[in-house]
Amino acid sequence: MIGGALALLVTAIIVIEFLVDAKIGTAPPPQIVEVELYPSNRTDAEIIADQKKDQANKEAAQKEKQRQFQKLEKQLHID
Repeated sequence: MIGGALALLVTAIIVIEFLVDAKIGTAPPPQIVEVELYPSNRTDAEIIADQKKDQANKEAAQKEKQRQFQKLEKQLHID
């Protein structure tokens, strides 16, 4: 009887550990979202100017990233 009880106890502990462990650390971490607030009375010209500025910044970042990858590619081919 004692051996059977211990076998059931050990099995129950293992199953409980699997159930508890599945819930620990699986939630994604909180994400910080930054937003830029604009006044509600902006004109269409201001909105378009901001969009053009943002697009230029995005394109510049893409060009810089592409330049860095090209530099890395050249280094890998030379070495």
